[in-house]
Amino acid sequence: MGVLAKLVGAAGAVGIGGFAYYATAGAEQQFWLISSMGPAFRLLDPETTHNLGIEAAKWGLFPKETRPDPAILRTRVWAKDFPNPIGLAAGFDKHAEAVEPLMKLGFGFVEIGSVTPRPQPGNPSPRVFRIKDLSATINRYGFNSLGADAVQDNLTLFAKKAREDPAAKPGLLGVNLGKNKSSKDAATDYSIGLTKLSQHADYVVINISSPNTPGLRALQGKKELEALVSQVKGTRDRMRWGPSGPPPLVVKIAPDLTQEDKEDIAAVALKYKLDGLIVSNTTITRPGAVAQYPEGKEAGGLSGPPLMDLATDVLADMYRLTGKGKIPLIGCGGVSNGEDAYRKIRAGASLVQLYTALAYAGPGVVPTIKAELARLLERDGFESVAAAVGVDHQPGKRYENAG
Repeated sequence: MGVLAKLVGAAGAVGIGGFAYYATAGAEQQFWLISSMGPAFRLLDPETTHNLGIEAAKWGLFPKETRPDPAILRTRVWAKDFPNPIGLAAGFDKHAEAVEPLMKLGFGFVEIGSVTPRPQPGNPSPRVFRIKDLSATINRYGFNSLGADAVQDNLTLFAKKAREDPAAKPGLLGVNLGKNKSSKDAATDYSIGLTKLSQHADYVVINISSPNTPGLRALQGKKELEALVSQVKGTRDRMRWGPSGPPPLVVKIAPDLTQEDKEDIAAVALKYKLDGLIVSNTTITRPGAVAQYPEGKEAGGLSGPPLMDLATDVLADMYRLTGKGKIPLIGCGGVSNGEDAYRKIRAGASLVQLYTALAYAGPGVVPTIKAELARLLERDGFESVAAAVGVDHQPGKRYENAG
């Protein structure tokens, strides 16, 4: 079916009388209808499209996954059960405005943020750029945030609804913390965010790897990272927690690291018993054909398929450097299909995140990736996701890609 026909069909579904049809359609049809509208939305600038997506989710226009995940995708990390290992990375729902509808797309977990202690507008617009031919994006948002108090209110409302109706929270929730641009004390900023938001989180992320906040990536240095982790972890451990204990503390790192940088981060993670690492954020490099496009010359972090190889190589290095499984890793960067997710898992990821693929392919990418990943695990004889984590590091255990 041509793009025009898809757009006509999608428009009809949400037109007069069409909403009733959409609301009663099956999950497969809902995912197809909304994803079919992608070309129309991409006629708008990327930030407007993003904001419309959040509004659509809030108004109940996102599809709802009602089909059960394949049993092979169930996994357990940090003594927590994930229905599947595919999560939504931070950056889509920065202010925790649409947690429930995003979870109901079928993600195993959703990460909100980054959230700064005080509200800040981020960098001037335009600050997001598409490279459509490569399904890639460059952004320099700069931690635009409503602030921790507003996000705390949103998370409190979501937590209340989830208590009243557990079906509102079918997955797990991560909270990604940032620092204010004007702050001179990063550790205090992260500690404030943790104090205000961590009671609602299944895990908490210290984001020190965005390329769009001056000086932020310097916190990945060994001395700076030790001081930061020590203070934030101490803040968490001094708080009162219930029987399940505090949420896991995870650090999100950049892909643009030297070997010494990676070794230093691994050493700090092991020394301070970090609960996990997210590998990785966006890159300031312009690999392959990216630099040939006008948008490729824009400042900011690159995401999408051109990031896949770099981020996965760093993931594999961090898996080795952290003792091959001693610290759970979340693989992020360039995931567009089930094969990409499988590569991340084989390289050492216990969980996998995506974002840019959702922006380009629409919600239908979520069930597609899960189905593809399940087939690949079954093809290679694995009984679970956990059994495949890091297998490419085992002698003689290299698996073919699907393509």
